[in-house]
Amino acid sequence: MSAGNVGMGNAVTRLLTQSPLTAVVLYLAALGGLVIMSAVAIAGIFDHQRTLAQTSDLLEQMRGRKPRGAAALSAEHPGTPFLEGPTVTVAGAALLQRVAAAISNVGGTVQSSQVDVLGTQAKDGFVGLVVSCEMEQPALQKLLYDLEVGMPFLFVDQLDVQVPQTTAASETRTGHIRVVLGVSGQWQGGK
Repeated sequence: MSAGNVGMGNAVTRLLTQSPLTAVVLYLAALGGLVIMSAVAIAGIFDHQRTLAQTSDLLEQMRGRKPRGAAALSAEHPGTPFLEGPTVTVAGAALLQRVAAAISNVGGTVQSSQVDVLGTQAKDGFVGLVVSCEMEQPALQKLLYDLEVGMPFLFVDQLDVQVPQTTAASETRTGHIRVVLGVSGQWQGGK
């Protein structure tokens, strides 16, 4: 150690030995700091455990292993979580009807649609739909929210948004966008 550090160490030691009150105050401050740090760490652990439990619960609900209360489910989003119909074709029509109604509810119009009941996910019971539509730009967020939180459970697999370039002649349709949307849902009729 250098002479300056030894001198400073001696000064601190002298201060603490001459004034026991200073030593006690410093000890209590250090102890209080450790207690506060421990409390914050324990609170963080409990918060992480609570978040993990909520995420695990949600995952189990999504997998269908742990159903929520029937009253809560039907109150939030009426309907069943799966596409209904005696055949996969009828389930595809139900999917098209659900998506077309959602587009219509936000003020959009369906331009074209194609139901895919024989695609790569069909063996797992999924029915796909690709729909082309037009709507106001702010309506897209409402549409996506409606599709993803409503019943039956639907998954947005593809989203392609085309904003037309505006010219002076086409200013009459300001805010309209073209959307190509790929949506899928699960049908359990074949199982």
